[in-house]
Amino acid sequence: LDEMSDSTFTISNLGMFGVEHFTAIINPPNVAILAVGAAVEQPVITTDPKTGEKKLGIGHIMQMTMSSDHRVVDGAMAAQYLATVRDLLEKPASLLV
Repeated sequence: LDEMSDSTFTISNLGMFGVEHFTAIINPPNVAILAVGAAVEQPVITTDPKTGEKKLGIGHIMQMTMSSDHRVVDGAMAAQYLATVRDLLEKPASLLV
């Protein structure tokens, strides 16, 4: 318990330097670190909400990797956290509801 007290969460952003993907290393007393890469324009397939028609367009793709101490954070909970972060980034207006 002493090793886990005063634990923190860190976000490491190398995207501002053009790094697309990296894996960050946890530094004690952190329990997790989120590595955020650059948002890169790539071709994406979108679906028109009215017609259901699929279209090819340009979107921004950003990769994130989370390293966590499994003595504290269960892998399934970490996956749920990343899914929530993804949903909020894809639909920021949902933060207002």
